[in-house]
Amino acid sequence: MISMSPIRPGHGWRYLTRGVMVGDGHRRAGAPLRAAQDEAGVPPGVWKGRGLAALGLTAGDVVTERQAELLLGEGRHPDADRIERELLAQGKSPAQARRATVLGRPIEHNASPKTEKAKERTPWLAMDLVFRAPSTAHIAWALMDDDHRRVLELCDDIARDKTLAWLEESVAEIRWKASGKERARVKDGLVVAVFRHYESRARESRPLLHTHAVVSIRARRPHDGKWGNLSADSLMTHIVAADTLYTLSFMQEVSARLGWAWEPREVTPGRRPVMDIAGIDRRLIGWQSTRRQQIEDALPVLTARYEERQGHAPGERAAYALACQAADQTRSPKRTELLSLTELRERWRASATRAFGACTVYRLAERARAAAAAVWARVRPVVDVVLAAVDVVAVVYVMRGAFARHHLLAEARRHLAYVLRGRPHRPGVDETIVQAVVDDYTRPVGRGRRMTADLRALYPRDTEDQAVLRPLTRSRTAPPYERARLAASALAARVRAARRAARLGSRTRPYAVAVPATSRPHPRPFRDGRKDDHLPEPETGIDTVEQTRQTLGAAAAQVAATLQDSRRAREAAHGLRPQPAPATPPPPHTQQPGTQHTPGRTTGGVT
Repeated sequence: MISMSPIRPGHGWRYLTRGVMVGDGHRRAGAPLRAAQDEAGVPPGVWKGRGLAALGLTAGDVVTERQAELLLGEGRHPDADRIERELLAQGKSPAQARRATVLGRPIEHNASPKTEKAKERTPWLAMDLVFRAPSTAHIAWALMDDDHRRVLELCDDIARDKTLAWLEESVAEIRWKASGKERARVKDGLVVAVFRHYESRARESRPLLHTHAVVSIRARRPHDGKWGNLSADSLMTHIVAADTLYTLSFMQEVSARLGWAWEPREVTPGRRPVMDIAGIDRRLIGWQSTRRQQIEDALPVLTARYEERQGHAPGERAAYALACQAADQTRSPKRTELLSLTELRERWRASATRAFGACTVYRLAERARAAAAAVWARVRPVVDVVLAAVDVVAVVYVMRGAFARHHLLAEARRHLAYVLRGRPHRPGVDETIVQAVVDDYTRPVGRGRRMTADLRALYPRDTEDQAVLRPLTRSRTAPPYERARLAASALAARVRAARRAARLGSRTRPYAVAVPATSRPHPRPFRDGRKDDHLPEPETGIDTVEQTRQTLGAAAAQVAATLQDSRRAREAAHGLRPQPAPATPPPPHTQQPGTQHTPGRTTGGVT
């Protein structure tokens, strides 16, 4: 999953230098950044993004403390010291030299008394995106050997870089003029500092492979090349779609490189399931997620206080706010003991072995491969775009009512993760599913870019069933996701039924005769569901049925006579003894004594 938080001057910058850049350990006062990272056992940060070329940086370069302070702390060029020295040598004043190193508006402007809004007095300097792999991936990374650990770290790097590339190519916008009314794509790309961490902040250290991608707020305009600020709300709007892309990419990389499969696991009844590596012992998930257990223990107390104060149970947004409050209250201080990754892995393996036994810990890879074989055997690697579009529009409509394109994109990626279980797919399938939803099953609503489900497109013929989804949107007796799955299942069943009817209508049936029902002298014309075909099938009466039966009987008798003549000729040619002729077969619709008729099985005649 991906979470996002702003970095502002003051506390935000101190959190970046004392926590994010040196792992979750404790940095001694006055200790250099590289020495603090070595003591904490975390690798140094590296630069990422296509926007590095405009600053003279290269992807993969180590992030120095001075570069981070200038760019992420002051909004200036990361090589501002050298630029100032050169300008001062050319005779520029100190103020002119400093202003030449500022990217966009200087942060001193926000601290002036001219600013009226509080958010302008505390501007954003960067955005901290935290990438966390699924919980079972942390378990495999911590308890398996070094080869599996390195592969999982590589999968995390690839999925993170792919997500960052999608954000800078399709999402990131730069704004300018009053209130950011003018917006456009960034000219070069993003400038990102990436820092990897290994453990969680629980009281007892637990494995948590995660990465902090600190995105600089500074970017260049596409039309004049001047520096400005990114639109933070654009990134926040698409953070869920980025989360699903990261998870889907990580699953595919793990399955391609290790041969593991994924399966859904329901964490909270009625909520969305999470995808876990198949074969990982579920008890290890509880051992790894001690932080979640702390939050769950504190949440009932906060919920009871909310119900006593408000007089009703919390809704979806209030429940999320209470969970965040519980996470803040149970947040423990960082450990002061400094351990390397090798020491941490040894401690984690010993703790899991004491709790669940050596067989559970040391056979993780073997059980994951065996479980993957079972998953691949029962799950087909097929993506049905039509069924995927119906599933996506039903879930998003029931849960939101009105929605935007990024909501559909996030749900389409969840659908691919559930259907493929880690198998690769053609790039752009998620966009194809979204476009199918927008073109066939939605209609615009309001003045913005919002849309909603078009019930007339979902129910083109049965007008009395067009309101089947509306009660699900208003019901409060079941969780939203459970109601959404019910709607998606109902629509998928209708699509499959229409397809079966279309196949039956287009199939050639030379030996099948439709017998009209006795209670309806003139049967209803059969329709195959296609709009361009409105002609009914020709009706078949009793005379036609009898004529067809006689024709089929004569053809069967002729075939039998031909076979018998051929057999006699073959026996005469080879000098074989002639065999007695078989008894004459009974006429149609009769049954010999002593034989048993099998219902539903016919060899000819009338269907």
